[in-house]
Amino acid sequence: MARNTRTTHTGKPSMLDRLRNRKATSTTTTKRSKNPITGSTTTTQTTTTNGHGHGHGHTHAGTAAQQPVHHHKRKPSMGDKISGAMMKLEGSLTRKPGKKAAGTRRMHGTDGRGSHAAATRV
Repeated sequence: MARNTRTTHTGKPSMLDRLRNRKATSTTTTKRSKNPITGSTTTTQTTTTNGHGHGHGHTHAGTAAQQPVHHHKRKPSMGDKISGAMMKLEGSLTRKPGKKAAGTRRMHGTDGRGSHAAATRV
């Protein structure tokens, strides 16, 4: 018969949490279960962050909400991956770090291709 034991512990607030006037938000849950057939015990530990303290997600008088910077990343096709690998190889052989970096960006889909499609559709 499996047996579960849970222990909940609220962590100490970090320096940043204290500066932002937040309370301790991390909770650690430990779960132990025993296999009835083999007799082995498995311990699983999960840390969750629940809720946010004062000043998160809404604006106050005189302050503006800051949005995180989002860099667009497209899904590269197989051709983009091959072409990027060739560019990267060419940059390595010819000792051109710019070409090598462009190949890496093309392989990862962060080269900026297709980013101006919305501007052309008016």
